[in-house]
Amino acid sequence: MTDQSFNCDIVIAGGGLAGGLIALALGEKHPTLDVRIIEPAATLGGNHIWSFFDSDIAAEHRWLIEPLICYSWDGYDVAFPAHKRTLDATYNSIKSERLDAVVRAKLGTHQIMQAEVELLDDHSVTLVDGRKITASIVIDARGPGDLLTLDVGWQKFVGLSVHVPGGHGLTRPIVMDATVEQIDGYRFVYCLPFDAETVFIEDTYYSDTPVLDVPLIRERIIAYAADKGWKTNGGGREEKGILPVVMGGDAKAYWQRSGHAAKAGLRAGMFHPTTGYSLPDAVRLASFYADATDRSGAALAEHSKLLFLKSWRNGFFYRVLNKMLFRAAAPHLRYKVLERFYRLSPPLIARFYAGQSSLGDKIRILSGKPPVPVGRAIRAILGLSK
Repeated sequence: MTDQSFNCDIVIAGGGLAGGLIALALGEKHPTLDVRIIEPAATLGGNHIWSFFDSDIAAEHRWLIEPLICYSWDGYDVAFPAHKRTLDATYNSIKSERLDAVVRAKLGTHQIMQAEVELLDDHSVTLVDGRKITASIVIDARGPGDLLTLDVGWQKFVGLSVHVPGGHGLTRPIVMDATVEQIDGYRFVYCLPFDAETVFIEDTYYSDTPVLDVPLIRERIIAYAADKGWKTNGGGREEKGILPVVMGGDAKAYWQRSGHAAKAGLRAGMFHPTTGYSLPDAVRLASFYADATDRSGAALAEHSKLLFLKSWRNGFFYRVLNKMLFRAAAPHLRYKVLERFYRLSPPLIARFYAGQSSLGDKIRILSGKPPVPVGRAIRAILGLSK
């Protein structure tokens, strides 16, 4: 062990979205605390673009996310083989570069350590190089826990920013274009117009496997641009991701297998069961950590566990829908489930994305002619088919 070991108030292991937001919230509300982030990469947030609807974020939490927003649009489009629609809802995007810059400005670069964690417990973090950091509070935000404890499908994607000389013509995002060929499960393309000549195109799959062929999907993105009449002169930033879509599993085992420290992000199971997106939950959890009256490590660990278990219970309806999507619908026909969903009312759709569907919403989503065979849906929900 080196002589560079030290003590601080709070250590956050993992500088992704969840860890960065917690650091930002603590830095804003408790500037005298010695907060450290440990992240193996050179920058916080990795290489990502996170998007969210205004309705995903409570008004009292808006202060935390506002400085990070890079783009905003007043509406968005969806397109399916038999249904197209424009919805009036403010949609926002954040780049990881902005998260990195804002957190560093708030904490100071010296509070962010580029290092890899070897061991972690309730009050200390041991790094691969032998340094040990002790703290009153340790928060584990290092990505997913043991997904083998859960029954999951996968949402996987590759995104590519392309330059379109002369302009692409989009004035708002295309959140879901499912008119494309259905490959490897439910496939749709997502487009964000960053400026008149730059569009970020993401090719997304709700798939039974986490296998991601990046070169092949990159070719499909370029082909999609060509089909749109966008004559690009090459791609810019590229990102990829594989997110769990949870259908069931052992929630307590998921929590316990990653230790007993306070947790955040995917490690805390704080993500939408259907979309896989974690930003709204990350904002709520960061605000919780910053506002907690008892900030002892044991108290925050127990409270974060209780929040996870509450979130798991509240996610039951979404996990049922996921089973219907993955187990009751033939892969090439899964788009019909979303096509039907996007015929529903905009407020219902907004509450769904926010993970706050009402009882009436749930009844409405399940009522009417189902987009999947009833027998297969029942067997899928009961776990009688795969």
